[in-house]
Amino acid sequence: ECWVMDCQVKEKEELTLSHLEHIKDKVQANDGLIFRTGWSSRLGHESYRNSLPRISEQLANWMVDKGVKLIGVEPPSVADVNNLEEVTRIHRILLGAGITIVEGLTNLELLPQPKVKILALPLKIVGGDGCPVRAVAIIE
Repeated sequence: ECWVMDCQVKEKEELTLSHLEHIKDKVQANDGLIFRTGWSSRLGHESYRNSLPRISEQLANWMVDKGVKLIGVEPPSVADVNNLEEVTRIHRILLGAGITIVEGLTNLELLPQPKVKILALPLKIVGGDGCPVRAVAIIE
């Protein structure tokens, strides 16, 4: 199960714990977090990749401490793709704690409720460091 959070963001903004203010006390171990930012509407524009909002180190560590199991974002990465040090640091924090990262989500505006079940069905890619998924929301 994943919490769907509406986050108003600016270009290159870091997502912090303050973006979760209304649900941070409700998040339990094994929950997922989906960040609905509207960023997928920029697909095809230079800003989609180069000005993306990203997960702060503070928020990444909070998710680890909470036992979050999945994070979903609309941008193509959870970190600034033009900053290898940041990409490496944030991915290591999240992946090192067993948090599944699903990037490049679309159609999140169709999710009508604050909590949904998400399935992220990956391809079997031997030796890969990531892969496309078919992401499906189950709405009850």
